[in-house]
Amino acid sequence: MSAQRDPSARPDTLVRPVEAFVEHLSSETRHSPRTCDNYRRDLIRLTDWLSASGVQEWQQLLSHDVRRYVAELSRQGLNGRSIARHLSATRRFFDFLLRERLVTDNPALDIRAPKSGRRLPRVADVDQLSQLLDASPEDPLEVRDVCMFELMYSSGLRLAELAGLDLAAVDMRGAEVRVLGKGNKERILPIGTKALEALERWLGVRSSLAGEGQPAMFVSRRGDRLSRRSIQARLARWGLVKGADQKLHPHLLRHSFASHVLESSGDLRAVQELLGHADIATTQVYTHLDFQHLARVYDQSHPRARRNRYDEPDQS
Repeated sequence: MSAQRDPSARPDTLVRPVEAFVEHLSSETRHSPRTCDNYRRDLIRLTDWLSASGVQEWQQLLSHDVRRYVAELSRQGLNGRSIARHLSATRRFFDFLLRERLVTDNPALDIRAPKSGRRLPRVADVDQLSQLLDASPEDPLEVRDVCMFELMYSSGLRLAELAGLDLAAVDMRGAEVRVLGKGNKERILPIGTKALEALERWLGVRSSLAGEGQPAMFVSRRGDRLSRRSIQARLARWGLVKGADQKLHPHLLRHSFASHVLESSGDLRAVQELLGHADIATTQVYTHLDFQHLARVYDQSHPRARRNRYDEPDQS
């Protein structure tokens, strides 16, 4: 990435419209401060490139200049997705300039970012993941953490699904969890033995942290619902403390869940049903799979699932 230019070297004729646009995003369209900062950063990067090229006015920017800028971003190592974000910011900025009658056209309108090669999701090694999950917690917060991580890996939960989980969504006797996924679509997932044991341990100490009437399954030391960011931080911390050879994050556990079950079962449709994927291009080839079939595939395939669920006597 190129070094940041001295702000005093940027022409006011380029900078002032950028600041006006960011102010428009903040005050008129009510974008978050973080989003405004992202737009400003991307546009200031373009401003620096233009001023280094001798351009003093936004009206001077032409389509072939935008293509040259895209090529420069690619040379600097940005992938297709990042370049597409820069182009999106540029297009929206020029829509604003058109509205303000500062330019007469949008030179980024028909420019597309180069395609990026699809990155394969990283997965954790079964043995190391088991070692990390089997490590003994030392206090109630770590009991909670292990329970969260076991449940994510056991059932392939998304981060948002775990953070939004309520006590009422878990059926301990049925070894099932009900989650609300993307598009407010509900699905029921099996819970493996290790995760059930972790849930029992957590529920045994949860009352020491959670206030009466708190519906959230996982709570902070203050007793309120644990945030997504806190879950991410606690998982990363657990990996560091327990000696993981890669950074642990929630999606790694979900990817590992999918990979390990698919590797053992070969049943792609069942795995995708368990994950709750809603992409039309993918789900068109699925046939409906009832929950009993999904649970059998899960029990036979997941490294930490309960075995012989259906052969066990009724304990009720």
